[in-house]
Amino acid sequence: MDYRAFTNDSLTMMYESIRAALASDNAQKAAGDKPRFRVRETRDWKEHAANLEAEMLNRGMYFEIIDWTEDQGQLPL
Repeated sequence: MDYRAFTNDSLTMMYESIRAALASDNAQKAAGDKPRFRVRETRDWKEHAANLEAEMLNRGMYFEIIDWTEDQGQLPL
C-alpha cells in the first residue's frame, strides 16, 4: 500500500481504526468471548500500524502510539 498517497486525516483515521479494533478485542476477551478482529493474533494488523506510524512520523504528525503491551504481564519492580 502506498501510504504516501493518503492525506494526514486518512492516515489518522486508519490508525485510529486499528486502535478501536484492538479495544473491541480487549473488551470481548475481558467478557470471556473470542476477539472479533484478532488484532493481537494477526501479524498484518501490527505491520499495517507500523507502516502508518512510519509515514506519520515521516510527515512530522503527532499521534499517540498504540500500546501493544496491554495484554502482556507486568514485570515486577
